[in-house]
Amino acid sequence: MNKASQLQDTAMRYFLEVARTGSISEASTRLNVAPSAISRQIASLEDLLGTVLFERRPRGMVLSAAGELLAAHARKTALESDRVVAEIKALEGLHRGHVRVSCSEGFAMEFLPFSIADFRREHEGIHFHINVSAPAEVSRRVRHGDADIGITFSLTPAKDIHVAYRQPSPIYAVLHPQHPLARRKTVSLAQLQPYPIAVPEQDTTVRQLFDICCSNQRLLFEPALVSNYMAALNRFSAFDGGVSLAGEISMRHMIASGQVCAVRIRDRGMDVRNIEVQTLSGRTLPHAVKAFLEYLITHMPGKEDEGS
Repeated sequence: MNKASQLQDTAMRYFLEVARTGSISEASTRLNVAPSAISRQIASLEDLLGTVLFERRPRGMVLSAAGELLAAHARKTALESDRVVAEIKALEGLHRGHVRVSCSEGFAMEFLPFSIADFRREHEGIHFHINVSAPAEVSRRVRHGDADIGITFSLTPAKDIHVAYRQPSPIYAVLHPQHPLARRKTVSLAQLQPYPIAVPEQDTTVRQLFDICCSNQRLLFEPALVSNYMAALNRFSAFDGGVSLAGEISMRHMIASGQVCAVRIRDRGMDVRNIEVQTLSGRTLPHAVKAFLEYLITHMPGKEDEGS
């Protein structure tokens, strides 16, 4: 019997839970299995493969290089099994299914809820779960099998991620319609300096690019408002509190209803991020996931409506 055939389901399940939690004790609690049993299964895997799968550290268990490879294989195998079961249950077509989407906040405000509602008008048997996370966490959830589809903003390629769709996503200044800069076609960061500004926290691509561009130009801003909640920033502009930074997709309804205006920021570097629709590289998608992915790509904002 070769080594591949000896990788037992129980051992792999325990291994993945420790990889997910970074702790044998936490995995024990989640699996309702004694820590000693989990330790034995992991030790058996290491003996079988002749390599260390975890680095034992004071604060927990961290995957080794070999462990990372095995975890990636195990996650894809588990997802493939889930797909086959789901396909068997839904042989009659898109009558049943579950789609897990992870996205950064801008997509969760309008675009994604609208897309799901519209998609379910024809496929009401398909159910959804949305997780809202920072851009890097979205890619991590896709890579670890916690999300079927990721919709996020990217500055650089992500490991083990297949990009099903990509388009540029420039950043805009969000202004009250009566703001002195509201009628301009473009503005520079320097032109925004005299006005109160609202910015997101540093785990967002908007803030990262803003900080880089300001540093390069030696521009100093003292934000009037910082928040991890994009809607609060946009509302700050709608109430004429000052300028906020975002992309079109997170404020489309507010623009259409005349609550705010969006003026593109022309500084070099404020347009280098992309919208990405992501899936796990090498994974065969369940029928329901594939259908919704195709719907999303078809209905993404066009290049004239690029968003955040």
